[in-house]
Amino acid sequence: MLLVYITCDSVDQAKKISKHLMTKKLCACVNIFPEMHPMFFWPPKTGIIDESREVVLIAKTVESKYPHLEVEVAKVHTYDTPCIFAIPVKHVAKKYYDWLVGEMS
Repeated sequence: MLLVYITCDSVDQAKKISKHLMTKKLCACVNIFPEMHPMFFWPPKTGIIDESREVVLIAKTVESKYPHLEVEVAKVHTYDTPCIFAIPVKHVAKKYYDWLVGEMS
């Protein structure tokens, strides 16, 4: 199982991406955290620290679905360089994992 961390500019965008991924059976469940306060270097290579507000979307999926999930997020995301990365889950309850896999079949 993987948790895929994706930053979005709004809850609406996070919901749009979530529904797109779920419709394509690339994830079975998402969590949307409505308000984060990131700090990052922008524009690139300027050394300027920028701040904004973002929404974090966490999609729950499996390893075999990740490559296609990343491509699909990039297709519908509004950012030029969206933050998309996967965190492997070391342990997961069997009943939950079976449900997750079953929903993506």
